[in-house]
Amino acid sequence: MQTRYTGFHAVEERLRRYGTEKKHSAQLHILYSKAGPRVKKILALAKEYGVSSESVDDRILDEQVRSLPPEARDHRGIVLIAEGEDGKADRTVQLEQWLSVCPDEATVVILDGVTDPHNVGAVLRSCDQLGACLLITGERRSASNIQDNEVIARSSAGASAYVPVSVVTNLARAAGQLKDAGFWIYGADMGGTPIQQVSFAAKTCIVMGSEGSGISRLLEEACDQIVSIPTCGRIDSLNVSVAAGIILYERRRQGL
Repeated sequence: MQTRYTGFHAVEERLRRYGTEKKHSAQLHILYSKAGPRVKKILALAKEYGVSSESVDDRILDEQVRSLPPEARDHRGIVLIAEGEDGKADRTVQLEQWLSVCPDEATVVILDGVTDPHNVGAVLRSCDQLGACLLITGERRSASNIQDNEVIARSSAGASAYVPVSVVTNLARAAGQLKDAGFWIYGADMGGTPIQQVSFAAKTCIVMGSEGSGISRLLEEACDQIVSIPTCGRIDSLNVSVAAGIILYERRRQGL
């Protein structure tokens, strides 16, 4: 399988992950056309890790990104090609295996029905910056099938290289497994307890539903508490990635 990374953040973070791998999962090669300051920094990192690079015309880069989603075609003069990479395997873990080594204090995020890969990427970025250990998504009704991985990687500004993702067949069952492992499940929805009044548990799972239909019924029934973000605007909801970032910040602000 061939994966192409575009955007300075996504390319640089894929390189850094390559540099920390004990056994390389893919062969990397960089194509570039404009050796500006950011590209030079990336090329120096590539040289340090033994990754080959090649100067090419912009038309070759344009051809490399032609089949990517529109949002990933702005290559900024550099494209990283990973040959033999299983994009899903690189970032996914089995929930049971992860729970067997879960720390005593941990934050997990469940995304229920979030189909926009931009939102998934933005949530991954917040997970990385605000200390969440794992992102869980469903096989159905989600953007986690990683055919969208170029968009997710770009939207996450490289965080997708670091935050583990578990893709499960049944989110309600996954919530039950988390509860059995000592997690308290917080569902985010309007009308819940304001987050500043919530004392988050040492093991916290935050469930974020889609902006259209919210959290599915079975998963909501698995939640221990519904929490909300007090707002003062005229529209009825926040973007799911923004809301996830606010709740994760409050969780971190409490010192967890």
